[in-house]
Amino acid sequence: MPLMGPREMFEAAYAGRYAVGAFNVNNMEIVQGIMRAASVEKSPVILQVSAGARKYAGQAYIMKLVEAALSEDPAVPVVVHLDHGPSFEMCRDCIDGGFTSVMIDGSHLSYEENVALTKEVVDYAHTKKVWVEAELGKLAGVEEHVHSVEHVYTDPEQAVDFVRRTGCDSLAVAIGTSHGAYKFKGDARLDFERLEAISDKLPGYPLVLHGASSVPQEFVSLCNKYGGQVGGAKGVPEDMLRKAAAMGVCKINVDTDIRLALTASIRQFMAEHPEHFDPRAYLTPAREAVKNMVAHKIRNVMGSSGKA
Repeated sequence: MPLMGPREMFEAAYAGRYAVGAFNVNNMEIVQGIMRAASVEKSPVILQVSAGARKYAGQAYIMKLVEAALSEDPAVPVVVHLDHGPSFEMCRDCIDGGFTSVMIDGSHLSYEENVALTKEVVDYAHTKKVWVEAELGKLAGVEEHVHSVEHVYTDPEQAVDFVRRTGCDSLAVAIGTSHGAYKFKGDARLDFERLEAISDKLPGYPLVLHGASSVPQEFVSLCNKYGGQVGGAKGVPEDMLRKAAAMGVCKINVDTDIRLALTASIRQFMAEHPEHFDPRAYLTPAREAVKNMVAHKIRNVMGSSGKA
């Protein structure tokens, strides 16, 4: 199956009240782990490329990895998506380079500037039949170049105006999730009333949750046991994410959890096998850890198993 855009994926997800997982990729092992999980679970999947991953690996290398991934199991529907595109130019280059979906992140700008930048990307992307995700509101936390010390929750009325004026195809909303591994100091809470209001005002419209890793404590503990210093990390409970998927959220982003699974596995292998120096030795179990993590997310958070 060739690369596809998200439209059919999200229409099915909205109708079925599940979400499609958008998993961030940085290297071959992560791509392989994600694709093998999607194949086992018979689930659609979004391979998500951040600006940092694009800089680290190179867009041409990433697209060749995606090309190889498509051949592993042609039955798995795959979207390749730019995560947090910071500029029109980067979105344009990804569109021209074969991405089937891009996100333009103007959430740090004023409302009118966000509208103008998003519309500029939409106008270009739609001539190429490429999907555009935008963001309204701010998520606290840090993820690569994206940084905010405060939450600015998405206003439902403003969301309607934003979608109407920009023509964006999906919208990332701020309801209490945050970037990084340190999402909550006290009890976890998401503003489901706000999510319901947005969904009611935009019926049938696909919403997106960023900053939605759950930061599994077994991986935090494993990482710390073998020399890590990931203290106090706390994510979004998985039952909350599953509830959001039943309320119009069609895409849930996962990055931190993959990093934790990969790094904890490598730390453990290095500590238990100090004689090894072949990268294949420690990256093989790391790849398996990514696969198991993603398969768990597909089954228990997205609810997209068997939907391919």
